[in-house]
Amino acid sequence: MNLFGLVFFLAVIAGTLMITYYAARRTTNTNDFYAAAGRLTGLQNGLAISGDYMSAASFLGIAGSIAVYGYDGFYYSIGFFASYVLVLYVIAEPLHHLGKYTMADAIAARFADIRLRGLLAVNNLLITIVYMIAQLVGAGWLIHLLFGLNLSAAIVLVGILMTVYVTFGGMLATSWVQIVKTILLVGCTFMVSLIVLARFRWDIPALFAHMKLATPLGERFLEPGNMFGHPLDTLSFNMALVLGTAGLPHIIARFYTVRDPLSVRTSVSTAIGVIGVFYALTVFLGFGAAAFVDWPNLDGRVDLAVPLLAEALGGEFLMAFVSAVAFATILAVISGLVLTASSAFAHDVYSSIFRRGQAAEAQQMKVAKLSAIAVGAVSIALALGAQRLNVAFLVSFAFAVAASANLPVLLFTLFWRRFTVAGAVTGIAAGLLSSLLLIAAGPNVMDPSGGWIKAEALFPLKYPGIVSIPLGFVGGLIGTWLFPQRAQERQRFERTVADAHLAPAKASRPDGRFSS
Repeated sequence: MNLFGLVFFLAVIAGTLMITYYAARRTTNTNDFYAAAGRLTGLQNGLAISGDYMSAASFLGIAGSIAVYGYDGFYYSIGFFASYVLVLYVIAEPLHHLGKYTMADAIAARFADIRLRGLLAVNNLLITIVYMIAQLVGAGWLIHLLFGLNLSAAIVLVGILMTVYVTFGGMLATSWVQIVKTILLVGCTFMVSLIVLARFRWDIPALFAHMKLATPLGERFLEPGNMFGHPLDTLSFNMALVLGTAGLPHIIARFYTVRDPLSVRTSVSTAIGVIGVFYALTVFLGFGAAAFVDWPNLDGRVDLAVPLLAEALGGEFLMAFVSAVAFATILAVISGLVLTASSAFAHDVYSSIFRRGQAAEAQQMKVAKLSAIAVGAVSIALALGAQRLNVAFLVSFAFAVAASANLPVLLFTLFWRRFTVAGAVTGIAAGLLSSLLLIAAGPNVMDPSGGWIKAEALFPLKYPGIVSIPLGFVGGLIGTWLFPQRAQERQRFERTVADAHLAPAKASRPDGRFSS
């Protein structure tokens, strides 16, 4: 057992529980629970967005992928960073104006259809739970590495913690856990990167030259083609990363925690700056792991590359500190995901569909907290069965579904006059089903040498985005053409455009709710 690790982990748990206790005293209604009553500033929300986005896949999976696959591993960093350009310039402010708590609220501003809201809720639940499984598996491996605790027990422990944060503290606790995590993560990454550079006497060209000798890949380490078997796989992978962020429900929910358009822009601009610095530094983490960690220790343990690098550079103390920061990273991201999944059920399904918006405040709060517990339990159970999966792959799959099913509907809703409810339903269904089917028929699942199904893959690419994303848009087009728009829907589009782009800043009333 790493005693330093135990101290650091207990400090992280104690600190996050204190934040939850503070937030619980200020979380008294659904507006507090889902959106922190819009109390966050643009800077705070930008740091929280960064914390929501820089997940276990970012800190553990990307560095490990760079260490093992070289050039191709850096595609994760490029894709994650570039995706926020679309968020900033296209969807952030319109969704802030149109929505209240969830992405489905923004779509409902134009299409008040309970079937569509229900389909959106199911799709967003799937995305968040897949994303959550990745974080739980990453956290389980960290605790197992430091303390020798059984992997299944570690996953259950983290799952219980995340459920406590959301159930009692809501969005306010989740946001502040993410803010603290962002500061720790960027600081830790910067420190380890400096140590790596110091080992090479601050000579970056020498670091790159050493990479040609550090791994079995040799000179191919700095060339593309090590992780992706086909150029179309590379394109498909990057399409999902760049376009998927704009459709991630837990990122969209963060636009509702600030009060005005300026704060939304400040939030996204801050997030872009923080995320850009972090992803640039992942190069040094990955190169450092390739240079200083024995290759047999990396092979098959990609997600543990950063803790192993810290151990090689600074012994048990640095390894414990880095692992505790990674643990805080995972707790923060999982909390945001649990809250988003809870919102999808309690707000979109229970309050908006079953109760048609007539549920009392106390009932909504009760269902929101019970759904958080249920989501946590389901995620724990699924993570226990997915312990050997690469967390970076699971996250890229969630991005593919978000880009294929959510993004087409968002863009058509905001910008296409003729778009209809039928088009929205067929677009989501086409994107979601094609993503699932292509993943199931691809080499990640079907592989004679080690897949879940011992057979030749029916679909040759590991990543479905190059096919599923266009199918999501085509589904929206076909549904709209088959079921033409009515006069009432045209009028709703005009109002939606006005609300999305010309809405005045939201002001907070004394009861904490928003009024325009």
